[in-house]
Amino acid sequence: MRDRLSIAFQQRGFRVETAANFDEAVDIFSRRPTDLAVLDLRMPGRSGLDLLARLLQMRPQTRVIMLSGFGSIPASIDAVRAGAVNFLSKPADADDILGAFIRGDSPSMPHAAVEFPAPSLARTEWEHIHRVLGDCGGNISEAARRLGIHRRSLQRKLRKRAPEDPAVPLVDDSDDEEE
Repeated sequence: MRDRLSIAFQQRGFRVETAANFDEAVDIFSRRPTDLAVLDLRMPGRSGLDLLARLLQMRPQTRVIMLSGFGSIPASIDAVRAGAVNFLSKPADADDILGAFIRGDSPSMPHAAVEFPAPSLARTEWEHIHRVLGDCGGNISEAARRLGIHRRSLQRKLRKRAPEDPAVPLVDDSDDEEE
């Protein structure tokens, strides 16, 4: 996901720096601080909340969006209270993130009034499937094995559109290998 977002933001004219963990991010940020940052709540080593606090300590005017594949309400509240301008559940694309930065500028939305609705069970399942599929490099057979479901069941689920999101394209699995 990091590489995909990096390319998408570069294509939109942004200077992009990526880091795989807390220490790498702090090192890069100390040499080349940025106005905007996109952080993952869960990362190797220390949490994204720790990184958020450190980056804002180094440069308080940096605006941060926090991403999470788990989308828990307490985590989102913690992120906003710690200084993130917004919190998004994965998968989020570059347009979602840019929109979150723009919404974070809204003076009519005080931080205390921010509500984070719980995702539906169907939406949570959809996101989990795509997270596992991404972890497997798009290999449907391996993802099905990790999810504990039959490959064809996974393919059927992938053919459906994301719950509450008609803009998500259908998955073409016609060139997928047979088991």
